[in-house]
This record gives sequence, structure tokens and C-alpha cells, in this order.
Amino acid sequence: MRVGFIGLGQMGSGMAASLLRGGHAVTVFNRTAGKARPLEELGARVSASVAEASGNPVVFTMLSDDAALEAVALGDRGLLRHLAPGALHVSSSTISVALSERLAREHAAAGQRYVAAPVFGRPEAAASAKLFVVAAGNAKAIEEARPLFDAIGQRTYVVSEEPSAANLVKLSGNFLLASVIEGLGEAMALVGKAGIDRRQYLDLLTSSIFDVPVYRNYGRLVAERAFQPAGFAAPLGHKDIRLVLAAAETLRVPMPLASLLRDRFLTLLARGGEEHDWSAIGDLARQDAGAD
Repeated sequence: MRVGFIGLGQMGSGMAASLLRGGHAVTVFNRTAGKARPLEELGARVSASVAEASGNPVVFTMLSDDAALEAVALGDRGLLRHLAPGALHVSSSTISVALSERLAREHAAAGQRYVAAPVFGRPEAAASAKLFVVAAGNAKAIEEARPLFDAIGQRTYVVSEEPSAANLVKLSGNFLLASVIEGLGEAMALVGKAGIDRRQYLDLLTSSIFDVPVYRNYGRLVAERAFQPAGFAAPLGHKDIRLVLAAAETLRVPMPLASLLRDRFLTLLARGGEEHDWSAIGDLARQDAGAD
């Protein structure tokens, strides 16, 4: 299948590489052209503009936030202006519910199709085609895109015919992940200050009552304070929690824990954590406790 792919950060690069390994013809675009070179070596065609990448039946976008996606999709030289009638935009970015709803309206008005398909998984999962895809949109469009989802992930979950539902599910999942990180950090600060080895404590937890990947993976990062290089940067975590709270306010759903997490991210950023992985919020409790 001919695919355009816009956005070659850590996640996008891995996803585009998986599509290439799956036998698809991929045209890539990124504002920083150097990020396209490894994919060019894998057989990707490198485009010089969004317009050029948009000349495919399916175009993926994997961008950092609402502002970046708005510029690419809705700008004067953007995707909406150059995508052919009937072509499909698959947005895998973690964006607001409001922007996803706007994209659905704009694409429909232009005679184009739009599917939201954010993913769960860190960069290593993207590189090994082990992502979990959360898809929402027109059922026929999703089925047409399924071979592409199969190429990047280990399983696809279809949650609704309303694209924004997938974005809400993704945001809620990131809220839960951040909650786990905060909980791990507080528990480790408690036992660590009492002189109990944090790694041994984590092994006990993940070999018994919390024998799940999220506790093992994030627990290791917190226990070892392995926050650089960032797999998912702290400012993005802060952004996602703000988007969760915005969706909650629209739906009138109180989320007091999400409000706490927003403040934890603000604390991390205020302390110079811009370049840290978002799991660094799990170290704040140790610092607050004055522990080594």
C-alpha cells in the first residue's frame, strides 16, 4: 500500500520503519530532514513538503501536540488542502478531543476520510512493531487501514465510529500510566528512606502482586533514576494530563488525581526536568523526603 508518513520523532520513525518492513511503499516527511535518512536507507521516499507526502491514498501523522498537528493538517500548505478526495488521514498523535473532532469535520467537508489511531507503547515498542493501536472512525476506513495497523502493532482495538473516542481512550490510558508512576515513586521513597533496597523492593512487587509490564518497566526507571535519554519527554506528559483535564471539564467528570499529576509535572519542569523522561515525576517523592 502507498503511504505518506509525517512526523519522524522517536515514535514516528519506528512506525514508519515497521511499515517499510511490512512491504508498504512509504513516503516520509519531517521538518528536520536529517531524521529521514535512516528511513531512506530502508527504502523510504523522502519528500520535501507536506504537500508531496500528502499525495498518497493514506497519510499517517505522528506529531507532538495539537499545535504541530494543526500546522501540518490545517495550515495553508497543509494536509487538508492537498489530500485527494476519498483519501484517508490516520492521526496517531496524542491530541485533544476537541482537535480530533475538528479534524473529523474538516476532512468530511473536504470529501476526505479521517481515522484517529493513537498508540500505546514506548519507542522500543514502535521500533519492534509491538504497539497497541486504538482506532476509531468509519468502519470501512478502519478495515482498509488494518494491514497498516498490523504492520506497526501487535493488536488493534476499534472503540467507536467517532474518531475522538480513540483520543479520549489514549488520554485516559496516559493518565493511568502517570498515576502508576506517581504511586511507585511515593512507595519507593517510603521504603527507600527506611533503608530498604529499591531494586529488591521492585523485584518483590513485580514478582508477586504487581506482575505486569507497566510496573516492571516504569518501576525500573524510577528505581534506577534512569530518566535520560527520554523515551517520552516530561513536557509531553504534562501536555497529556492537561488534555485529560480539559476533556474531563467538558464532560463534567471530577478527576482530583489528574489535578495532582498536573502539579507534579509542573514541579518537575520547574526544577529543570524538561529533558527528562516523564517517569521522572516518580523521583519527586524521594526529593521531597530528603532521601539519597
